Amino acid sequence: MLVAENITKRFSGVTALDNVCLELHEGKVNAILGENGAGKSTLMKILSGVYPDYEGQLLWNGRPVRFANTKEAQEAGIAIIHQELNLIPYLSITENIFLGQEIETIWGTLDKKKMRQTTTELLQKLKLNVAPETKINELKVGQQQLVEIAKALLLSPQVIIMDEPTSAITDQEVETLFDIINELKQENKTIAYISHKLDELFRIADRYIVLRDGKSIDSGEMAGMNHDQLIQKMVGREIFVHQKPALSVPQEELLSVQHFSLKRSTKRPELVLDDLSFTLKRGEILGIFGLMGAGRTELFEALFGLYPSLTTGTVRIEGKEVKITSPVEAVKEGLALVPEDRKRDGIVPIMDVKQNISLASLAYHVEKNGVLNTQAETELATKYIQELGIKTSSSGQLIKNLSGGNQQKAILGKWLATHPKILLLDEPTRGIDVHAKSEIYKLILQLAASGLGILMVSSELPEIFAVSDRVLVLSEGTLTLETPVENATEDKLLKAAISKKC
Repeated sequence: MLVAENITKRFSGVTALDNVCLELHEGKVNAILGENGAGKSTLMKILSGVYPDYEGQLLWNGRPVRFANTKEAQEAGIAIIHQELNLIPYLSITENIFLGQEIETIWGTLDKKKMRQTTTELLQKLKLNVAPETKINELKVGQQQLVEIAKALLLSPQVIIMDEPTSAITDQEVETLFDIINELKQENKTIAYISHKLDELFRIADRYIVLRDGKSIDSGEMAGMNHDQLIQKMVGREIFVHQKPALSVPQEELLSVQHFSLKRSTKRPELVLDDLSFTLKRGEILGIFGLMGAGRTELFEALFGLYPSLTTGTVRIEGKEVKITSPVEAVKEGLALVPEDRKRDGIVPIMDVKQNISLASLAYHVEKNGVLNTQAETELATKYIQELGIKTSSSGQLIKNLSGGNQQKAILGKWLATHPKILLLDEPTRGIDVHAKSEIYKLILQLAASGLGILMVSSELPEIFAVSDRVLVLSEGTLTLETPVENATEDKLLKAAISKKC
């Protein structure tokens, strides 16, 4: 259906793709595999018209094509669901879905009724129970991901490129997506599917295509393959999964949160978080699990001072009661937050790597009397580029040109530069490949061993089990389970996640 021949793409002297070849077969799910930085997303952006400037050739139904933009690709029948969300936050769901594809009446005005009706049907198909008028900035990341999927399905494309479509949605939403993919296969649609979750690839994919360091490595049928074989092709080496050793002796209490609540707004008194109490010890990793809407991200944001007028309760750090009314105060008290949505909240895309890494610690390391010490800034960035293994041509490369995994490492570096006592990690490995995950797990364990207290939100139970000492489960803003990880099971945590009472 769609063939790429000898595709080469360079960014600022860095070769992202080097003579890559692939074939997308009709009526099949074609899994695109590779580490972060392997070139998967770059290749998909070429196929969908995002990047018109490249070397090599695309064949569409056997004919050479070169899309000048995404609209040309869409008109040809190719749609892409981006890993990094491309929605306009202050427009509604309907306005985002129909942007550039508006339906007009015979008088040349917008047919808002028909667009709303179509949006409702798409949302029902995806089992997303929100009003079409809802603004995008009012949705959680997982809900926004479903809107991206709806936007692609609107066009009834022949080829659908899905770049990490399940990275931010719940297990139930994943099942809905898989049902839709099976329907698309029955309609003989072609699916290009990027994911780092190998378990789901073995469920849904028919073929695999492996990229490594911007080059084509192998392709073939998924039947007969296993996890170890695919990982070996992806990374060219064996991956070791790090497991956290149990804390041997009681540790000092680092953080105490008592009777912590968060109202939705000053005009809406219902509680997003309802009377939460928990503690965190020095050197401990506290995993936080829950389904979408459980209040996990809101807990981190509230602790970090984003909603001072809406929160009640007591927070103590190292035994001292603190009143955190802004992120600036949170940093001064030793808190650091790695957010779930790195594109929106984690990076400044038009800045380079060194500027992003130094951003949260300017006053501490690289600025004096309002004057920036560029040498100190470069030295700070170089330190974390080396320690975290960030793949970049230099500290002066724009951060938007890094892979998602390397952007995430830069965000970690930015917050580690503030020398925090408590690290809040919200889905720290979302959209990151197995090797980068292993590296981040290792880093998290090292940070805990050095005395940091870590709160980690994750939707992936294996991740919770791999690094946590204890687990908290939230459901609809309430704490429904607190347990040592050795006493936890998947069944136990999932039951608590759908329960409303502790």
